[in-house]
Amino acid sequence: MSLTELILLERVENLGQMGDLVRVKPGYARNFLLPQGKALRANATNRARFENERAQLEAQNLRKREEAERLAERMQDLSVVIIRQAGDSGSLYGSVTPRDIAQATSEAGLKVDRNQVQLAAPIKMLGIVEARVILHPEVSIPVTVNVARSEEEAERQARGEAATVQEEDENILGELHAEQAAEEAAAEAAEAGAESGVTAEREEEQLSQ
Repeated sequence: MSLTELILLERVENLGQMGDLVRVKPGYARNFLLPQGKALRANATNRARFENERAQLEAQNLRKREEAERLAERMQDLSVVIIRQAGDSGSLYGSVTPRDIAQATSEAGLKVDRNQVQLAAPIKMLGIVEARVILHPEVSIPVTVNVARSEEEAERQARGEAATVQEEDENILGELHAEQAAEEAAAEAAEAGAESGVTAEREEEQLSQ
């Protein structure tokens, strides 16, 4: 397969730095690098254009990186909660994707799109997962993603107290059994007290005769 030669206009992870000449698959160039403004085709015209604008591009990149670094400082320890339905084992009915995380992150005050969210794989289980948000090609921050069935469950997970539905049901049953046992004990005690009262009355009657 023939490769496409490009000039990078910014740092691209696992590919190169600004100004580097790189060779990539045509689809990667056509669908991502070129439309995202991350590169130019490496022809004579674009090479000359890049050299003429290089100082301006570097200054622009530096300004954007500094803005991203300031934003990263403000958004340290960012955590978002995503509510989803799940089965007894904690398996989600569906999955949580970068788009979902981007929406939750934007609602939390950090406006990003799904292309800025890095996630190893779609989230398919309840629990806490770490994603990364790319604020700039050289600046990223971790985002804690807390996937739960309710806000209450999310709070428990954040405290490390998460339980599956089965465990919760067992806890509820245990509480019910404890309440039932207490009621039975109280009833037995009341019955015993009543019998003691009857016996005492009979003894008093016998003594009075």
